[in-house]
Amino acid sequence: MLKVVKTLAVTALAATALTGAAQAEYPEKPVEFVVPWPPGDLEDVLTRMIAEDFQEAYGVAAAVVNKPGGGGGPFPGAIEVANAPADGYTVGSFIIAIPVVGPQIGIPELNPNPFEPLGNFLTYPFVIATRGNAPYSDMAGLAAHAGDNDVVLGHFGAPLVPTRVTMALAKEMGFSYASDAAFDALDCNTLASGDVDVINTTLQLILPCLDDVKVLASIGSERIALTPDTPTVAELAPDLNVALWNGLFVHKDTPADVRAKIIAVAEKTVMSDRAQKLAAETGALVYWQSADEVSAQIAKDIDTLGRIGEMLE
Repeated sequence: MLKVVKTLAVTALAATALTGAAQAEYPEKPVEFVVPWPPGDLEDVLTRMIAEDFQEAYGVAAAVVNKPGGGGGPFPGAIEVANAPADGYTVGSFIIAIPVVGPQIGIPELNPNPFEPLGNFLTYPFVIATRGNAPYSDMAGLAAHAGDNDVVLGHFGAPLVPTRVTMALAKEMGFSYASDAAFDALDCNTLASGDVDVINTTLQLILPCLDDVKVLASIGSERIALTPDTPTVAELAPDLNVALWNGLFVHKDTPADVRAKIIAVAEKTVMSDRAQKLAAETGALVYWQSADEVSAQIAKDIDTLGRIGEMLE
């Protein structure tokens, strides 16, 4: 009888322990926000703000982990998030390419798309730029110059959306780049080195030398406040109207209550005075777009990128 009682007691304690573990309230351990780029650009700065506020709100460590992928762009970092447990302790801070392009380029971990959005918070001020001493000052001038000269393009990765848009714009304007190369960072040093003639990058990365470069076009439907005289790609070629956004994503099996806690902090952060000040200083759009709206945006972007793909065939 004593043995039976002991067995029942042990079973009860084990059940209690399991129940307690199952009911542990999120978050109870450190949370990682994975940014698949080097530090310093807008998605990194804003995600760090979110992580700081998350840590303050919930009393657990939260940090940005940068996972640049070299010529693989953001996809190696996205794979790490895809392979992590679906428990909200690994959150991806992803550009448009992860859900739009990732499932289409032969990466098993990303096809089918394993992620669902929590919300978008940033539209990049993305530009096509060249050195200040270049013998052209706009896209028409670049097109004419490229007719008789080799022009090298620097980008973040061949399959990425801004690269595809930049290539498609060249085709629309009757020229092509002689060669192109992928970089982890495209900044003032990239142009100064002479390794490339033209870059497509975020305005944030060339702000320190903005007076010494020429911005030929911006990618998106709205002109950038800091370069108001520069036309958008959409103005030059309406079929290429794509906004380059960044948002927070989790594995699709992540519980709803966990998602809600991340969203509550992120939405408050990006609408804060310090985040909106960053937007004003950089020409970015900083906002909160709900998960449902992001899903609709992704569907629209997949359709647009499909048309661009047909143009480039």
